[in-house]
Order: sequence, then structure tokens, then C-alpha cells
Amino acid sequence: MLIVSRKPMTPSRLYDRNFAIILAIQTSFVLTSTLMAHYARWIDFLGGSLGQVGWIMGAGTILSLFLRPRIGQWIDRLGARRIWVAGYGLFAIGCVGNLLLVDLHPTIYLLRVCLMVGTALIFSSLLTYLTQIVPSDRRTEAIGIIGVGGHIGMLLGPLLGDLLLSAEPARGNFVVLFLAAGGGCAVPALLVCILRPLPGQGSGSAVGLASFLRTAREHWPGMILLVNFAFGFCMTVPFVFLVSYVDQVPLRIQGTSIIGLFFWCYAGWGMTLRIVLRRVPDRLGRRKVLLAGMLFMSVGMFSFQLVDAAHPWMIVVPALLAGTGHGLMFHTMTSLTLGLFPDAVRGTGSALALMTCDLGTLAGAPILGQIADAHGFSWMFSAAALFCLVVAGVYGCSSIPVWQERRRTRFATASGGNAP
Repeated sequence: MLIVSRKPMTPSRLYDRNFAIILAIQTSFVLTSTLMAHYARWIDFLGGSLGQVGWIMGAGTILSLFLRPRIGQWIDRLGARRIWVAGYGLFAIGCVGNLLLVDLHPTIYLLRVCLMVGTALIFSSLLTYLTQIVPSDRRTEAIGIIGVGGHIGMLLGPLLGDLLLSAEPARGNFVVLFLAAGGGCAVPALLVCILRPLPGQGSGSAVGLASFLRTAREHWPGMILLVNFAFGFCMTVPFVFLVSYVDQVPLRIQGTSIIGLFFWCYAGWGMTLRIVLRRVPDRLGRRKVLLAGMLFMSVGMFSFQLVDAAHPWMIVVPALLAGTGHGLMFHTMTSLTLGLFPDAVRGTGSALALMTCDLGTLAGAPILGQIADAHGFSWMFSAAALFCLVVAGVYGCSSIPVWQERRRTRFATASGGNAP
């Protein structure tokens, strides 16, 4: 009689020195980059309108969007760490370059492009490197915990920016803001240099749009990309228009920064959820967690309408609800998007995931800006909420297992090969 003994399964190792360095990199950069959550105030200081805020913030993503395919291929070809460091350099140029502006000159569009492309290089490289070094069965957890570093940065960055700009707007305050944001890139850039190199980093793969499209089609992740788009669309509310809303209503609480309060609740609660529920997506199902996050995000967008000059403390409600949505959505949708891309083309997968977020921002900033200009902030919040809710319904239906199988069959028949 043959007796087969089984060793108890042990979880794959995730947390080590290298992972801790990545967490520190993410925290320090998000702290730096969220100082730019006040960029709308800079545009206003230079004489721009709310509509121009939307166009400048949205137009800044256009070149980033067009470069996303090449960014992914550069990462696959040259390795994530090199492109990562280049991203910090470009972001710093985009920050410090604003010191040359004395009015609303067209150069501001170029500087916004530097900020967006630099951010694209940084986050695409981070996602690629991270998902190449972590165990595949804990990928969602890894992205979520690294996201905790981002939430820590969000707790501090907007508050520091608000403290710098809380007095009567003055050029000197903006000078300090941009110097802090540009100089702050040095720390994460140095930390990237001490990360463990990956064996065979850089594949020598072809770089070009045709190659990107071929790889994307071969590993097409499906309707999850629409969710990425909706996420980027909704993110324009807290990261582009919130400061304009606070200033125009106006919202004031004696001795308290409204922007700081919002992001402390938004990021603090989102960070708590990520830690407490870090294993839930892999155990309960990433799709279920993602759909729950989309519902919270929709309700959070609607709940901004509870906030007015008479009830400024109500800002806590959308902060907690939208923070819950963010805390449940980003790592689950990113993991679902990257799951079908092998390591050799993971940079292309990261670029595709973040490109669709950029598309959402590109569409959201001018559209929501024009809605706010023409009809008021209430309509803007409702538009963002309804769009997220509709996308949740579309994705929920399309991701039902029976429909997924039909899609795979159709894809395999059309391509004459294996479905993703």
C-alpha cells in the first residue's frame, strides 16, 4: 500500500528587505507628488478659470497617454529600474520649471506633461518591478500593501501643501511648494538604485506601436480596462477639482485644513482597509471586492453634495466613502489587468493598465471641469458618480463566468489560436 505524505502548504514569502525599500519609495514619492494636488491653485493664481484648470490638467495627460505604449516597451527592453529613475528626473523638471512662469503662458501645458509623463514612468516601472519579484499567488496583496505606502503619502502631502498655501496666495509660497516637490524626488530615486537587480533585466524586445498592439491583443485582459478608465475619471474629483470646490464654496473650519482633513480621512481609512483586508481579494475573489469598491466610489462621489458652507465637516463623509472605493479598487483592478501578461512583457501590461487610467483622467478633467463651470459642482459630482455606477454594472455583467467563457471562445475562434 502506497502512502503519500503531504507537507502542509506554507504561504509564499513576500515581505523582505527589498519589499520594504519599495514601500519606502512609494511613500516618499506619493508624499512628494500629492503636493501637486494644489496645482489648480497655481493655475488660478496665474489667472486661469475653472474651465482652464480642467483643460490644463487634462491636456497634461495627452502626451503621457501616447507615450504609454513605448514606456511599457522601454521597461521591457531596458529594465524597470533605469526607466524608474528617469521618471523622477522628469517629474522634478516639471515641478521646478513652474518657477519660470509669471503668467498663464502656454509653457504650463509642457510642464504639466513633464509631471504626467514622469509619473507614468514611475508607476509603470514600479508595477512592473513589483509584479516580477513577488509570488504570483500574492500579487494582489503585494500591490495593495505597496498602495498603503501611497496612502501614507496622501495623508501628509496634501496637508503640507495646504499649510504652505493656507495664507493669502503669494508667489513665495508656490516657490517653496515646487522646490519641495522637485527636491523630494531625490530620495526615492536614490532608493531605486539600491533595489535588487532582476536576473536578465531588459529583454531586448522590439519597441513600436505595432509590437505593443500585438502584445496587448495576445494578452487582452477584457472589460477590466473600462474599470481602469472609470477609476481615472473619478480620481479627477479629489485630485483636480477638490481644491477649487473648497475655495469657491468656500469651505472653512476654524483652525483646521479642509484639504488636510479630507485626505487624512480618505487616505487613512483606505490604508486601514488595505492592511486589514490584504488577503481578502485572493481568498474571496478579486472581482467581488472590485465591484464592492466601485459601489463605494459611486456613493462617495454622490455624497460630496452633502458638503456646503454651512456643513463643512460633512467633507468627512465623501472622504471615507471614496477612500473605501479607492482602497478596494486599485490593487484588485491592477492585479486583474496584469494577470494575463507574462514577466517578459509585464511592462507592456503595466503600461496598458495605467494608460486606461490616463484616458479616464484625460476625459474626466475637461468634461467635469466644463460641467462644473456651466452647471455647478453638484452636477459634476453626480456625473462622476453615475459614470462609475454604469461601468460597475457593465463590468459586473461582462465578468460573469458564463459570459467570460463565451468571450474566450469567440476570441480563440477569431484569432485562430488560444484565448487569453
